[in-house]
Amino acid sequence: MNNLSGSPNKLMEDITDLEEKLVELEREHKDLDDVIDRLKESASVDFFQIKRLQKKKLQLKDMIQKLKSEIIPDIIA
Repeated sequence: MNNLSGSPNKLMEDITDLEEKLVELEREHKDLDDVIDRLKESASVDFFQIKRLQKKKLQLKDMIQKLKSEIIPDIIA
């Protein structure tokens, strides 16, 4: 369900804010992916740290999907 409501200008500001947050989360998701890859390749692998980062990455992915659904809501025909 989309929680965007109000005047057209307010709606555009809300969408812009959501898009900026989306870009930020996607960047953080990619950064985590890079860190995880480097940790896996290191000589002393900390599996617990990798698991924590993977969990954080999944949480970010969920947040990204939620934001995307707020920006472009599903249309049920």
